[in-house]
Amino acid sequence: MIGATRQDVPQGGGNMKLTIPLDEMTTVEKLQAIEEIWADLQRVPEGLPSPGWHADVLAAREHRVREGTSRFSDWDTAKARIREKP
Repeated sequence: MIGATRQDVPQGGGNMKLTIPLDEMTTVEKLQAIEEIWADLQRVPEGLPSPGWHADVLAAREHRVREGTSRFSDWDTAKARIREKP
């Protein structure tokens, strides 16, 4: 775990300054830190605010699917299509 326990983190938007020695960490350690942060954030998904533009983008995509100008792909197909692009 990186530096602070849950009890150390002020609740309600406190201004805690967190210093992480990024220049001393390996890539694996940095990825582990990111994974721990995401896992913690996902514990309370309603606490993750969605940016205002996100609802607009989702509505536009749903509209294109309904019109037939876009379609959904499963994740493996989408990854393969992305990898084929130059």
